[in-house]
Amino acid sequence: MGVRTGRGGARLAGVAVAAGAAVALVGGCSVGVPDPAAPSIPPVTSGLGTPTITPGHDADAVASRDMPFSAGATLAHGVPVGLSEDLAEAPQWKQVVGNAGGASRYQKSDGCQAAAEVRQNQWPLVAADDRESTAALFAYLDPTILPAYLKPASLRWGGERDKPGPAVDVLVLERAAKPAGQKAGKATAVLARVFGTAGSSVYVSVSCPTAAALAAARADIAQWLTVVPPG
Repeated sequence: MGVRTGRGGARLAGVAVAAGAAVALVGGCSVGVPDPAAPSIPPVTSGLGTPTITPGHDADAVASRDMPFSAGATLAHGVPVGLSEDLAEAPQWKQVVGNAGGASRYQKSDGCQAAAEVRQNQWPLVAADDRESTAALFAYLDPTILPAYLKPASLRWGGERDKPGPAVDVLVLERAAKPAGQKAGKATAVLARVFGTAGSSVYVSVSCPTAAALAAARADIAQWLTVVPPG
């Protein structure tokens, strides 16, 4: 399983990058604008390596449990999460941009497009509260996004793809496709999570021609795309 982490600058530098993607997404256009100033981070392949160790922190125990918003403080300080690139292996999907500034883009044969990004140096926007920090991230991207528009959702949190495993809480914003006869617009969804203690965030956006295609794409993302706990 390929895993990547992205590198950011100041706290809001990573937010600003995601802002461009969000504006493009909710406008019905393609998504996933990489940061040209950020270095490309090669995917990490399976094999032996030197783990990042925080004294007194049991990373394996954290990785084996669900990661609700309330558990964000159990992560090691400053050790970022990762994001798999396995969506490229899903039926009808292909990767069109791989790890450009910490972001990857995908296309599906039915016209859906997805972008997935993980950023480092994304510190909490609301102290000690991952959920409120995530809501604040959406509001930063678009001030018209109210907390009531955001719905709870989840992604895979480590584990093996073909087996039941732990989940990580995220917030999702959905926009319906515009009816025929109106200005063209796709059905869209943005899923995000700020990990304040870990100093990182994940951001997944998808746009599709129809609501049914979006539902299928989200099911693919839930099955194939994994948020990788810090090692």
